[in-house]
Amino acid sequence: MDEGGSRIRRRVCVRKRSRRSRGILFAAPAVAELVPREEEEEEEEEEEMAAGSPRRKTGGAQPAENNDSEEDMFGDYDSFAENSFLAQVDDLEQKYMQLPENRKHDTDFATENLCSESSEQKLSITTVGSFTELKTDEHTKNQSGHEDVSVERGADLLYEFPSSQVLYFENLQNSSNDSGNQSAKERNWNTSSHKTTNEELPHNSIEQFQQIDQASSQVRTSSDVNRRKSLKDHLKRTMTGNAKAQTPIFSRTKQLKETLLSEEINVAKKTIESSSDDLGPFYSLPSKVRDLYVQFKGIEKLYAWQHTCLTLNSVQERKNLIYSLPTSGGKTLVAEILMLQELLCRHKDVLMILPYVAIVQEKISGLSSFGIELGFFVEEYAGSKGKFPPIKRREKKSLYIATIEKGHSLVNSFIETGRISSLGLVVVDELHMIGEGSRGAVLEMTLAKILYTSKTTQIIGMSATLNNVGDLQKFLQAEYYTDQFRPVELKEYLKINDAIYEVDSKAENGITFSRLLNYKYSDTLKKMDPDHLVALVTEVIPTYSCLVFCPTKKNCENVAEMICKFLSKEYLKHREKEKQELIKNLKNINSGNLCPILKRTIPLGIAYHHSGLTSDEKKLLEEAYSTGVLCLLTCTSTLAAGVNLPARRVILRAPYVAKEFLKRNQYKQMIGRAGRAGIDSTGESILILQEKDKQQVLELISKPLENCYSHLIQESSKGIQTLFLSLIGLKIATNLGDIYRFMSGTFLGVQQNILLKERSLQEITVESLRYLTEKELLQKDTILTENGLIQKDVIYKSEEEFQYSFHITKLGKASFKGTIDLAYCDILYKDLKKGLEGLVLESFLHLIYLTTPYDMASQCDPDWMIYFRQFNQLSPAEQNAANLIGVSENYIGKKASGQAIKKGCGRKLP
Repeated sequence: MDEGGSRIRRRVCVRKRSRRSRGILFAAPAVAELVPREEEEEEEEEEEMAAGSPRRKTGGAQPAENNDSEEDMFGDYDSFAENSFLAQVDDLEQKYMQLPENRKHDTDFATENLCSESSEQKLSITTVGSFTELKTDEHTKNQSGHEDVSVERGADLLYEFPSSQVLYFENLQNSSNDSGNQSAKERNWNTSSHKTTNEELPHNSIEQFQQIDQASSQVRTSSDVNRRKSLKDHLKRTMTGNAKAQTPIFSRTKQLKETLLSEEINVAKKTIESSSDDLGPFYSLPSKVRDLYVQFKGIEKLYAWQHTCLTLNSVQERKNLIYSLPTSGGKTLVAEILMLQELLCRHKDVLMILPYVAIVQEKISGLSSFGIELGFFVEEYAGSKGKFPPIKRREKKSLYIATIEKGHSLVNSFIETGRISSLGLVVVDELHMIGEGSRGAVLEMTLAKILYTSKTTQIIGMSATLNNVGDLQKFLQAEYYTDQFRPVELKEYLKINDAIYEVDSKAENGITFSRLLNYKYSDTLKKMDPDHLVALVTEVIPTYSCLVFCPTKKNCENVAEMICKFLSKEYLKHREKEKQELIKNLKNINSGNLCPILKRTIPLGIAYHHSGLTSDEKKLLEEAYSTGVLCLLTCTSTLAAGVNLPARRVILRAPYVAKEFLKRNQYKQMIGRAGRAGIDSTGESILILQEKDKQQVLELISKPLENCYSHLIQESSKGIQTLFLSLIGLKIATNLGDIYRFMSGTFLGVQQNILLKERSLQEITVESLRYLTEKELLQKDTILTENGLIQKDVIYKSEEEFQYSFHITKLGKASFKGTIDLAYCDILYKDLKKGLEGLVLESFLHLIYLTTPYDMASQCDPDWMIYFRQFNQLSPAEQNAANLIGVSENYIGKKASGQAIKKGCGRKLP
């Protein structure tokens, strides 16, 4: 019953979509009646015999009907299948022709309407994407006793059509909308006038009209049949053309590729979960990953050490790993493959921590295409970018690429929301930075929290300059892998006066004579360039690229300008159009302004690069250098660990970074920029030095790399105190015992025998907690002992203290969430509170005070007499602001006269 009913309802819906007027349906109440399938088939056969339908004929051949098509692919068989569109139209036409005589008027009107639509090519065929619910007239519902069934989106008729046919129907409908507007208006007018006439005329007149119509219908019968054949022929021609047309295969191909990728990921996932040695198509990853590396990065084969590292048992067992190789050895590729395994096969999020914003942006650009192709998100956490807490996703996983500070905040957010277990892998590039100042302390805190809170998160660390790896192994509970492989040979040279020496570890003093500089210098050039930079630079540019590392930012600008003064005009012709475009782009991002030094140096292919440039300016200059538009950059040491800007020759202007002598780690990072794989066949570095620095430089090139040491103690306000505040705020550890156990597992805990000579780790922990409590960042809790409820005011050195707990205050939480330096958080709070009581807005002095960083006070050493004179020239409103923040004229006068200041007499100027 359901099948038969569905078949009839489908035909009714087809008829509805073929007609403009709902009045047509009054003539066909019997069509919507539901009958059993067998009875329906018998009725169809009788109707076909009575109407002379050629459908289902299997007997002798019949003469082919003439039509306009080149070849009738169908012959006398009008459909591809029983329920095809053409067969349904034919059946409905036959049924309407056999309706009772008292319905002939409506039947004739319907046939005329259909034929009119055919002649105007106004078949109202609805595409798959625009099916809407259709309802029958109330009169039809009463006749059939059933409600018609609506056609849903993507159902029945057009759903099974090839895409070429669906496209044809869309084009037909669009073209007919333009060509048939006038005929549609005429039909609407005829329909409305017909209804109006029936309503206004008396019953007798209506009967007369019906008799006239019955007489005229016999005359129009042959015409109707011809029109119906014309419609049939039109449909047959259309379907013949569609059958010849090729179906678009793009979507099908893409679907097959996605299916194949999904199957390979499932296989790789099973391979990783099993203990088999079979690594799958590409190190337990789908073969598409290998194809993408060929397509996007031109990597067709891994180095031998990369294969060895990826097949280590420790890697297969997901143990923590530290690996160290020289720069340009391909360390990042190993990390990327491990990250893709975690994202695609284990379905876990991944965090990659990089030292600088520029490197984060470069990595985002390189991995975004992989995310699009393989179905994971690549999210940037650097500068002002990044959402906390990160968006939780159900299916697709995320690769978070973050700076050290943002990575710490991200881990805190995961711990606070209870999602740290969703982080499957953490990759740290430049792991040696754990021993560099406050940033090293932040990196140590991040890794320590991951180790303490999640036993399922794997940590991978890599660096080119590691020495005391044993301490790092113990801290990270990691395996270690190293190799001395470098794909491009690097030659190190020293320049003393006019002579160049090659670094040779086998020589007696570590160097051997190489050559003398052969460059004709004028007297003016000798004065301007005593270090022969122009001679060293012109040996490689513009054919190859060159980097010149300078001690200071100002020196970068001076060296770039000096070199340009002595270059020939031939350098102006090299990539001239691209240079002009670069200058234009630099002006556009700076509202038409451009640094006058860059304006003079860029036409010659030279520019400076340091922190004084904006991020947009750096990006444009880096892209120009990478593409060869610029052939020389003068830069500071920060570029050594920055973006990937390789060079044929690297020149170190002096063995200094600012005023400090160069460290071995810094030296290795700088010269590592020379001779990058896939770009240069060789690389060379030249360190320029004076005779007075010769001995120190010889020690520099021969001594081992510096050790990494924890900075949690040295950076107390940004280190251990901040760590304790976050531990209690995140409820990782809230009592002294848990905090001490946490500290024992840090890098500081591993090195406490080396770093803590005077005080033990426990004593430092107790003192830091007391300091935070005194600053009202933490609050002590009462504990229940055998003797009753006791308020602990002093932490005693007994086992009882290990059960003592803390909770964070509102001020502590604000400092922790805002990452404010704890040395100034209480002062900042008091100043802001005082500002709320009375903010002086008559001048900018009070606002300038509130926005000036507190750590600048240690950098200021004012001349108090000048300060006193300037203070007396302030307006009354400005002096009022000075008094409000605690700077009195009496205090400044005594400082200017050199008198001793009693404690509490005046406030020390910030």
